Amino acid sequence: MSKLATIYGGSGFLGRYVTRRLAKEGWRVRVAVRHPNLAGFVRPYGTPGQVEPVFCNIRDDASVQAALAGADVVINCVGTFDQKGANNFDAVQHEGAERIARLAAASGVARLVHVSALGADAESESQYFQSKAAGEAAVLAQMPDAVILRPSVMFGPEDGFFNRFATMTRFGPVLALVGGNSLFQPVYVDDVAAAAVLAADGQAAPGIYELGGPDAESLRALMQRMLATIHRRRLIVNLPFWLGGLVAGLLDFGSALTLRQVRNTILTRDQVRQLRSDNVVAPDARGFAELGLHPTDMDAVLPDYLWPYRPSGQFDAIKDSAKRLRKT
Repeated sequence: MSKLATIYGGSGFLGRYVTRRLAKEGWRVRVAVRHPNLAGFVRPYGTPGQVEPVFCNIRDDASVQAALAGADVVINCVGTFDQKGANNFDAVQHEGAERIARLAAASGVARLVHVSALGADAESESQYFQSKAAGEAAVLAQMPDAVILRPSVMFGPEDGFFNRFATMTRFGPVLALVGGNSLFQPVYVDDVAAAAVLAADGQAAPGIYELGGPDAESLRALMQRMLATIHRRRLIVNLPFWLGGLVAGLLDFGSALTLRQVRNTILTRDQVRQLRSDNVVAPDARGFAELGLHPTDMDAVLPDYLWPYRPSGQFDAIKDSAKRLRKT
């Protein structure tokens, strides 16, 4: 019988890529999610019955235990950007991670792969990064041989990074940034998935791996790259951190006034704190090289999914060619 992997958050941005890769390798995959009825799109990643979405609430021991029963490998891809509410930073990224590791260890699961984030630091000003660091410590306390992956901001067709900023270019001639000079090292989501699968196969030594793409660039430079890809010109304005904090505070306050019925998905105060620091791989960190993988360049992927944001979408190149033809 083929091996069984339980992927917590297996229908999310990264999780779906991990699920697809494992299924192609012949694994049976149990996709543990809060809403399995919305995760049916993962079933065709494998043969009938090979990939199965199941209900799981990682805030509940019994739910987590049921999802990992009989699993050979557990992969935790669950994360949140929600600072408040039941599924907040600490509940998901610290307590949830500890619960998965504790129950996996008690059940005799052979390997655990935990996805954290580049920048995880118990001393960080950001509560997001604090909770990521606390989750890592909790995982290692339960399963010292776990593999922990720390990706930088991930890009790919379903990302919330380049897609978000490309959407903003549709609403005016100015693209306002906070932390425009902060460095990032965007990594292709499928490269992170490849690293997770190597770890699941037992081909990665235990420990922490920092995963970044081949290029480290400022946020401003990344936006210039994105604008060139979507054939748009926008004035990039770098807001000072004090002003960004003020705007984020007003947005957070507005969300609180609605009792969080309207969530602040634009800019939070915690995100402003994150932007104060560079988000790049440390020089002495283990990464793709130690895994025998070569990260994908952004220019090889961005045009494949950002073209809808071009002025004429898929016809942009044809229209540009027609304009040059008329001039001659």
